[in-house]
Amino acid sequence: MNITQLKCFLAAAEMLHFGRAAQSLDILPATLGRHVKQLEDHLGVPLFQRTTRAVTLTEAGSRVLEDGRALVAQAEAFEEKARAVRSARAHVLRVGAIDSAAAGLIPQILHHLHAAHPGLEIQIVEQKTIHLLPKLLSGSLDIAFCRPPDIRDPRLVFRTLFYETAVVALPKSHPLAGRDAIEIADLAEEPLIVPDRRSRPHSHDLTMSLFLGAGLTARVAQIAEEKQTIVNLVAAGTGLAIVPRWTSRLRVEGVRFIPLARTDATSQAKLILAASWTRETRDPLRDSLLAVLDAHLATLEATA
Repeated sequence: MNITQLKCFLAAAEMLHFGRAAQSLDILPATLGRHVKQLEDHLGVPLFQRTTRAVTLTEAGSRVLEDGRALVAQAEAFEEKARAVRSARAHVLRVGAIDSAAAGLIPQILHHLHAAHPGLEIQIVEQKTIHLLPKLLSGSLDIAFCRPPDIRDPRLVFRTLFYETAVVALPKSHPLAGRDAIEIADLAEEPLIVPDRRSRPHSHDLTMSLFLGAGLTARVAQIAEEKQTIVNLVAAGTGLAIVPRWTSRLRVEGVRFIPLARTDATSQAKLILAASWTRETRDPLRDSLLAVLDAHLATLEATA
């Protein structure tokens, strides 16, 4: 049983004429008759008595008439509510972002996006890459700014935007805090706060590769997951940390962010920031965001 069959039944019951009922639904009489017959077969009882001269409701048809009207009304209300949600969704863009992108990229791009599309609502989800990518695949996010994984799901598109440079987070009272730039060798004896590799492999490997490139071993004093936690631990004197440049926008009291001195190793030690979305999907709102991003990419890259 389906709504089309019920609508055909109701039209025929109201007009007691299959031809006029079919015309009111803009279908052929044979099509209407087939739907009514399928409904009768499903219910196991005839709903109409049909002769060459008249069409009348059977006792069963009369009894289920009001219930049929109620079911169709409920179905139409359901469809209307779904259309309303879809219409509202048409002006909402769901954006995922890793923490450094949420701190550095999103505030800058939203200003330009709202100027170009003032009626657009942006919903932002800040999580790690390992949590953002499943949300893209499930359809709960439209686009995500993330670190592309080593093994990339072929169902997702990854578009490299630019590379984030690294800086050293250290307490303002630290002897190195007055430097314009810090070399990895300066950190050889310093306790370090390092991201957990299971949840932040790129940030973790960045620190380790910088020390390896300098022929040193990092002195890991603390493992932490969240950038905010890492910077707070720096403020508390637990150790120093190498973090993406945009992390400096967190502005924790008592912490300075100083660039790494330029060497061959540090120039190569950068973190990719990519935009990702589900392959073979069309989304005008996502395309609008990407267009605004393209227009301002050079400026954004200069701050990364």
